[in-house]
Amino acid sequence: MTQLRRTFAIVCIGGILAACASVGGGGGGTATNGIPGTPGQNAGAPNAIWPVKTREHVDLWLHGFALLQEDTTFVPFFRRGYSTNMIVLKNRANVVTQLDANRDKLRARLAANPQLINAQFVPLSFASWADLSQAVDIFTRANGDPRAASSQQQASAIAFLAAYFPTSADRDWLRLFVQSLSDESTKFYHSYWTEQQREKSNVLELVDTLWQRTYRPRMQRFLNNTQQAAGDVLLSLPLDGEGRSLTNGKQSNVFTVTFPDRPNDAAQAIYVIAHEAASGIAATAVTDNITPEQRRTGVGERYQSAGAVRGGALLLQRTSPELADGYMRYYLASVNRAPGANVQATFVATFTLPDTIRDALTRQLDVVLGGI
Repeated sequence: MTQLRRTFAIVCIGGILAACASVGGGGGGTATNGIPGTPGQNAGAPNAIWPVKTREHVDLWLHGFALLQEDTTFVPFFRRGYSTNMIVLKNRANVVTQLDANRDKLRARLAANPQLINAQFVPLSFASWADLSQAVDIFTRANGDPRAASSQQQASAIAFLAAYFPTSADRDWLRLFVQSLSDESTKFYHSYWTEQQREKSNVLELVDTLWQRTYRPRMQRFLNNTQQAAGDVLLSLPLDGEGRSLTNGKQSNVFTVTFPDRPNDAAQAIYVIAHEAASGIAATAVTDNITPEQRRTGVGERYQSAGAVRGGALLLQRTSPELADGYMRYYLASVNRAPGANVQATFVATFTLPDTIRDALTRQLDVVLGGI
């Protein structure tokens, strides 16, 4: 679940919903209730290939999921202890928000419909909280029906959200979630996020320098030949080793990866970029080499998680071998495994794959890196 691939145009980006803020003649949207201040930081040159950025609305959305869901995946979505740390900070500041008040209700629906976890990808298709919250308002007032829209742009936005929130109960959950996040931002998260951006500005700049001057050029052939030639890298405060990525054509991709704590940890972002970049070929290697029964029982999902980790390691071994040991140690720590005396042996044993999938992954990587 590291990547979400879209084959249709996303129309919700860049504020184009502002011109169509009503559905079926209804009232205005919720854009004025967005996050205050700037949406995030951009590092490096404005016209860079795969620039490194931060985006507050993406982090706010993922923060909400981190506080609500049970993170039981093999490679965690979120930093170990993230939810506990946030609760401690809020308690210390004597802050209670609607996200706290509505936690049990929101969690209950997540448990009833685990597919809602896929909605973690939603903010990657929006430029700001204003755009996202306005689209949600349009969607919920239309009861998820694109036929209730007053324009094709609205209809496309409604259809996009309906893919994640198809039922009335799901739409009620979304409405409550966005309402709760707005209050969370106003009372706590905006000030927390802004402080973190100040404290980590040197980390952002260092990640951008490492990525643009050294590691992106080395990976560019692989990115070009996997239809990932350009896009944005977003450093995200809540995320751990399992990034959140959106593939939407050669030039419109997003890799959302961990935001390292210190300059000495800057390579961690490169590790997760490699993991995300390789997850597509890993998914293909798994899909082509498992049975329908393995797919039904969830074995394939476990193999995809391990395959993405192994794929990232292979990519770095071919393009930047000096990072391979650190990559393996990072992902072992992510799943709470000690590296042992032989890091590579522990890594292979932890992220185990059948020989057929491992060999298919290696062959695909050879083909991709051997291409023009």
